[in-house]
This record gives sequence, structure tokens and C-alpha cells, in this order.
Amino acid sequence: MKKLLISLALFSGLLIAVPPYFLGFSLFNLGHAVQVATSLSAKLACSARFISGLDDQQIVSDLSSYSPVTELVNLKYSDTPSQVSADLFGLAPTVATYRQGLGCTIEFDGDDTLYQMASQPLPEPDHAPWPKGNRVGTVNPNIQGVLESILAEDNRNGLDSRAMVVVQDGQIIAEAYGNGFNQTTPLLGWSMGKSITAMMLGRLEALGKVSKNDTALFDQWTDTRAELSLEQLLQMSSGLAFDETYAPGSDATHMLFTAPSASDVAMISPLDHEPGRHFSYSSGTTNLLSRYIHQTLGSDPAQTMDFVQTELFVPAGIATATFEADASGVLVGSSYLYASGRDWARFGLIMANNGEINGQKLLPDDWVSAAKTPNTSDNEKSYGYQFWLNQGDEQLRWPSLPVDAYAMLGNRKQSVMIIPSTNTVLVRLGWTSGDYPMEDNYKVLLDAILKAST
Repeated sequence: MKKLLISLALFSGLLIAVPPYFLGFSLFNLGHAVQVATSLSAKLACSARFISGLDDQQIVSDLSSYSPVTELVNLKYSDTPSQVSADLFGLAPTVATYRQGLGCTIEFDGDDTLYQMASQPLPEPDHAPWPKGNRVGTVNPNIQGVLESILAEDNRNGLDSRAMVVVQDGQIIAEAYGNGFNQTTPLLGWSMGKSITAMMLGRLEALGKVSKNDTALFDQWTDTRAELSLEQLLQMSSGLAFDETYAPGSDATHMLFTAPSASDVAMISPLDHEPGRHFSYSSGTTNLLSRYIHQTLGSDPAQTMDFVQTELFVPAGIATATFEADASGVLVGSSYLYASGRDWARFGLIMANNGEINGQKLLPDDWVSAAKTPNTSDNEKSYGYQFWLNQGDEQLRWPSLPVDAYAMLGNRKQSVMIIPSTNTVLVRLGWTSGDYPMEDNYKVLLDAILKAST
């Protein structure tokens, strides 16, 4: 009945008669909603198919968790070229194209930046011990049993956990995967990409190319925004206005699904608060950081991709990661990084090791320290350089976890938890649309680790 009502409404123009909850979006933004539905479907289906290797049924199920209207989107897959096209009863046709090593990007008329780039070769797997390579011989049977029980319980409860990894003292001691997923499956981290964007800036700082104190960040900012510092953007305390609501008509959905340049959306944001005084979570701010990285590296998408590989992925032993750019060639740092559970664990290990991995120092000690230090805003201090912190406010964010815990977090309850005091990294990747007992599950794992070590 729901699909029938929507179909009739769309074709007859009687949208005012359809309750908004049937559609999953406000009728006042119908035009943008239809475009978002097809663009979101084409983009996510393309990446799921050509990066993660998911089948059509899984893709449709994943999309439907965002809005019932996506169930009505017509998806067509092509292998030559590697594309996914989407439309809603013929409306808002959208195409997303996959390029090896570059991922999937929505196509926009007249924007051929990525067409000028060659596909990037994927690294060959390394058979050295993890984290340099993919050979894991350090599994603790007791912790493995606990982790498998957690993942099985998650999935009995419909929480759709897909990959979980436990790293202790620099070694993988347990890992578990849902049906259809394994240790090499690249999975979307959503907002965990924000933390990796920050780490790219940390690497640039180590190379002397940027400083957290940089101001006059963009030529487009000729007003008081020129006084904003890179650190204020990293801490999301810039004071820039940005609508993070994920609904048709918002800045966030326009940025991710209907704008050729994600960073352009936030570039025009005015100041809404005094810089440094107000924390406001903003994916737009992260994409400004991506834009700053892009211009620092010569405004050349090929140079940015090369930097990511040679200065971060390759030294860390990361071989499954794809960091996607928008149609303008700028990385969508807020949202579009795919990597396996083991590779997300490597990102966490870099931070747990104070910027070092595989004998290479990638991030300065003082940068890592600043990244996990509370910001100085008046309203929410428990956020560092694109990392969520346990401490900083009157109450701990995760009371049952160690005070010094901090994390990368992403939509659908993705997480990489870093706990310096126990030398632990915990990873969970999945597709949960509601609540997820992250803190409880991680507490169980930490207790098991402590018990195993005594």
C-alpha cells in the first residue's frame, strides 16, 4: 500500500495527500528529495558494488535503511564502463562511475576532472606479519571466542555487524566477520573519514607544509573568516554556520549528493558564532579541510591521491583503502573512505603508537597529543582534531571505558576506539540504523583482555 500511494502521488501530482512519513522526507523539499534519493542510491550502490563487492540484494537492503523511497529507485548496473544509474519513475536520472583506485563519483554535466585521471593501481597484498602485511598469527583463543560471541549476538539482534577487530600491544588478537564479509572486504567508514582527513593534515605538518596555526586559509574568504585558524576547523569550533541535518534541502545532503564540489557548500557558510567559542559538528568543515589539503598539494587531484598513498597508506601497510573524491577532484573527507577492518585497525594503531607504524614516524608527537586534547569551546569540549574524546566535559562520554579513550565514529555505528592506557584498538564496522551497544561491547572485550593478561 505504501508503494502504491507513493507511485500514485508522484504520477498524479497529489503529493499533498501522502503522509510525509510514507516518503521519509518533507514534501516542501520534494524536488531535492527525489534527486537525493537517486543520487544517494547511485553513489552508494556504485561503491558497494565495485569497491565492497556486495550483491544486488544486499545493496538494496542497505539503501532502504535510509529511506523507504529508495526501494522505489530503479538501479541499473554496468560493468563496461563500471557505472550505476538510478532514477525514480524516470525522474532525476543519476549516474555514478567507478574508477579503480579512485572509487565512485556522481557524474555532473561539464565536469570532467576525474576523466583526466588514470585509474590507480591497487597495492599488491603483503604476506609479512600484520601490521606491515596481512599474516596474522597472534590470535588469542579466549578473546577470539568473546569477540565471536559479541558479533553473533549483534546479528541475532539484527544489528548487522560486519567486521570486528581487536588489537592489543600492536597485534591483532581477535577478529570476526559477518556472513559475506572477510578480512579483505573494504567497508564504508562514513564519518570515520574525518579522522583520517585530520591525520593527512598531521602528516603535512610533519613535512613542514602546513601548521595548525595557519590562517587566511582560502582566497574566497576576504572577510573575518580569513582569521579562522586550521586548528579551529580541526576542532569544529570555527563558528561557521552549516546545516548538518540529513534531510532533503539541507547543506549536508546537498554537499554529499547534489553538489559537484562538496567543499563549495561550506565555503560560502557565514560565521554564526565567535570562532573558538562554540563547537558545532559539521561535515562541511571537514570538507573544507580536504579542500585545504588539495590546494596545499597544488590543487591537483593526482598529487592528492599520490600523497595519500605514499605518505599514509603504503607506510602503514594499508592495501584495501579507497578514499573517494567528488566530481571536482577534492577528497570527500567527511564521508567516503572505504577500508577493511584490518586497515581501519591500522589507522587506529598509528594513533595508539603516537604516530608511528611499521618503524616509520608519520605524525609528530605533539600533533597526536593535540589531536586527543579537548577543545576550548564553551559548549562541548570532548572533541579533538576530528576525533571524539571520552574526557573534556563534566561527564565522560563513555563512563565504563578508560578516561583516555578516544574514537573515530561514523554513521551506521562504525567505530575505531583507541585506548592509550591499555594499548588497545577496537574496531567495529556494520550497518546499524538504530542504537548499538558499542560501549557495552567494548567494555566486555577490555575486561576479557585484562583477564587474559593476569
